[in-house]
Amino acid sequence: MIKFETLETNRLILRKITPEIIGYMFDNYSDNKIKKYLGLVDEDEFTLEKMKREGGYKTYNRTILSFLIVLKSNNEIIGRCGYHNWYNDHRRAELGYSLSKDENKKKGYMSEAVISILEYGFNCMDLNRIEAYISPLNIASQSIVKKNGFVQEGILKEHFIENGIVHDSLVFSLLKEYYK
Repeated sequence: MIKFETLETNRLILRKITPEIIGYMFDNYSDNKIKKYLGLVDEDEFTLEKMKREGGYKTYNRTILSFLIVLKSNNEIIGRCGYHNWYNDHRRAELGYSLSKDENKKKGYMSEAVISILEYGFNCMDLNRIEAYISPLNIASQSIVKKNGFVQEGILKEHFIENGIVHDSLVFSLLKEYYK
């Protein structure tokens, strides 16, 4: 049985998952147990997680650190929040988050989770800079980072493709010296 490091907020438990934990799960657990532990809701999500693992969560100079978002009220995994593109040598990482179901949006869960994740990033990971790349169309996500002190630094033109459509990204950052 894996013992997860956790963070807690008023309504949430944030369960830390690392590339090593995911590797251990895939090496030792059944597919169904992996789906349960990672809160994967369908076969497509499981296949994507498996492909990420096989492709490598870690490279020579960057990795990920993620937390499963678990409701305290019923122990349901509702999403993830954490850091991808974590460059330890440069003490910076990109913040990323998602909720699994629309029914959990607009309830403040992600805002609550991000506060703990930022604190963890600056105080436990010793990050100096946290970045977020957000679609100009994603007003809710922009609101989350802005209310946590992020500033917009610019726009990356034609930065990502979603459903065959090229989109820009707004670049936001929060430096440790300006945190809280």
